[in-house]
Amino acid sequence: VQLQAFGGGLVQAGGSLRLSCAVSGRTFSRLNLGWFRQAPGKEREFVAGINWRGITISYADSVKGRFTISRDNAKNTVALQMVSLKVEDTAVYYCAIDLTVRDAVPVSGAYYDYWGQGTEVTVSS
Repeated sequence: VQLQAFGGGLVQAGGSLRLSCAVSGRTFSRLNLGWFRQAPGKEREFVAGINWRGITISYADSVKGRFTISRDNAKNTVALQMVSLKVEDTAVYYCAIDLTVRDAVPVSGAYYDYWGQGTEVTVSS
């Protein structure tokens, strides 16, 4: 299984970025997908997740209304569109897959089986 995340970079506060994660090695349409982030000196935290049906979507309170997760089963990719970025969004962002077919979206990283290498997002003031 391989997850390749890309799209990070340096952006000013208020700006936008779109992260993508390409997944290979598993039947993509049966995977729950998640984005997590880890800021310097902080614990990894859940950002957003989407279930295998694409129906159940969950967001951390800190990103609700600003971030949008989506999946493209034809391209085996999951995206995270981020707008109105804040300095506190600065972190390394990781995509992850949950191999268990379930309708709920896990918010704990313990439920995710494979992780991408991370892509760094830096938001300047």
